[in-house]
Amino acid sequence: MQEKTAAFGRLLEIMDELRAKCPWDKKQTIDSLRYLTIEETYELSDSIIEKDLDAVKKELGDLMLHLVFYSKIASETGAFDITDVLNNIIEKLINRHPHIFGDVVVKDAKEVHDNWEKIKLREKGNKSVLSGVPKSLPAVVKAYRIQEKASGVGFDWEHPEQVWEKVQEELQELRENVQKKASHAKQEDELGDLLFALVNYARFIDVNPEDALERTNRKFIRRFQYLEESAKKLGKSLHEMSLAEMDVYWNQAKEMEQPL
Repeated sequence: MQEKTAAFGRLLEIMDELRAKCPWDKKQTIDSLRYLTIEETYELSDSIIEKDLDAVKKELGDLMLHLVFYSKIASETGAFDITDVLNNIIEKLINRHPHIFGDVVVKDAKEVHDNWEKIKLREKGNKSVLSGVPKSLPAVVKAYRIQEKASGVGFDWEHPEQVWEKVQEELQELRENVQKKASHAKQEDELGDLLFALVNYARFIDVNPEDALERTNRKFIRRFQYLEESAKKLGKSLHEMSLAEMDVYWNQAKEMEQPL
């Protein structure tokens, strides 16, 4: 513990020195750091998806720097400092884990999660269970969080089969609207319903839909880039190849991938 405390203290000292002496660090504000923090968060996400723990370690350090940086800037106006930040999260963890630091009894992780959401609602005084979902979240992540929060107060399906039936229902409604050439707005609405239902089903089978879609994105990129390289070796561009020719190399790329 002493070694960890010393390392954190050293980071705080370095931040103080950078803020006092470095022209770039001196000019930063909470606003100017925001987009950089978003970038660092996505870089951490990439490292986690790639299961590159060395990169995870590096990206966690970058994020830690940002947390210290924000706290340093806020301390200069007396808004708060790193001690306030740490004490706040300590208090929150204690309050939201009454099964550890109190006398509440829980039977499983879901009950812990549900209690967390209920306590959070009381703490923030939100009028809606869904008030805590950030408006700027990516749509798939937002749908997942909305469904989690609604589930936390009992508004949920009971079995995965029910959700799958909803997926099929929404798919049929989308197909019908496309076939009868409904308005663009109506087709968009039906597609949104289908995607929302699929996200819900993913939650029920314990698959994070954002992670699943990102893995598929990366898989597509790998296969498509193999197709591009194969075309180059033939002295062709993709525009000069038929779909049947491209399918040959696409299937080769699939066969080369390691099975999960």
